[in-house]
Amino acid sequence: MKSRIKLVENMQFVATADSGHAVLMDAPQSVGGNNSGAKPSELLLMAFGGCSGMDIISILRKKKQEVASFEVNVQGDTPEKHPRYFTNIHIEYVVTGRNISEDAVKKAIALSLNTYCMVGLTIGKAAKITHSYRIVDEGGKEGRS
Repeated sequence: MKSRIKLVENMQFVATADSGHAVLMDAPQSVGGNNSGAKPSELLLMAFGGCSGMDIISILRKKKQEVASFEVNVQGDTPEKHPRYFTNIHIEYVVTGRNISEDAVKKAIALSLNTYCMVGLTIGKAAKITHSYRIVDEGGKEGRS
């Protein structure tokens, strides 16, 4: 797996993956950028949420769960001063649908975080990862962990 990251102008870069898909990155104006793309640190959190989210929705579909919508929220904490790195990352899964099995959700999360999500497994070696989930029944019932 490889990526090519090329300077466009100022602090704007375009990253292109082996697959040919590209992502625009930039920095805030306060450090010489134009704020025209996500910061690399934001992309790391997005990559984690996407990686784990894809695992979980795939597992829930295989378990025939009636998922109407699915959302992943990721928050990372960093020190105020350099060196800055993620110390804690919290990932929340919100599963909305009918008759969603809490057991199926718990198992899907565990499989993603402990076995399948390469991004989470990698960053988990540097930052403490915590998680929670909410199950929202389309009939109005909500469960949490």
